[in-house]
Amino acid sequence: MLYVIDDEDIIRDALILLFKSRGIKAIGFASANAFLDAINEHAIHFDQPACILLDVRMPQMSGLELFDILFERQLHQQAPVIFLTGHGDVPMAVEALKKGAFDFFEKPFNDNKLVDRVLEALNQAQRTTHLSAQKHQVHEDLASLTDREKEVMTLILAGKYNKVIADQLGISMRTVEVHRARIFDKMHVKSAVELAQLLKNLD
Repeated sequence: MLYVIDDEDIIRDALILLFKSRGIKAIGFASANAFLDAINEHAIHFDQPACILLDVRMPQMSGLELFDILFERQLHQQAPVIFLTGHGDVPMAVEALKKGAFDFFEKPFNDNKLVDRVLEALNQAQRTTHLSAQKHQVHEDLASLTDREKEVMTLILAGKYNKVIADQLGISMRTVEVHRARIFDKMHVKSAVELAQLLKNLD
């Protein structure tokens, strides 16, 4: 999904038409405030890959002010922002790049290059969305472990053998084996190495 935010009707409509002709679903907003309202009212959800095409200069709230809000909410990671700028706005756009914007295009821009860059932003958003969903699932899996399973898991991750774990926790080796099997099953892994890698990716 592409969100086009530009107060000039002609430019906004032309961009929407351009991207729809390339098979990219696009929705337009005439102001930064209207887009922000849509987010706050939950009319827009970033659970699917998205990109924001944002004009720098707009009345009431500028594109840069909107970007600051998106940045504070970490939404620029789920929906990369590409700025559209006039010549005098380039220094501001460069500052936004340093802060985390995906790119900027100076008007007039090359349609094909803009489309290509939007596709790259959508691909990045796809990866970010997928990674976020994976992390959420891992946290849910961790929450499903019992306190004893968490104790056993900690010792497994420390490289302890079953006998050592059994001695340390005062339980039988067979009980450790059962806990280990349940941990691997709940965490959807087949080995301690896989488990360690899975948890490392949470960082």
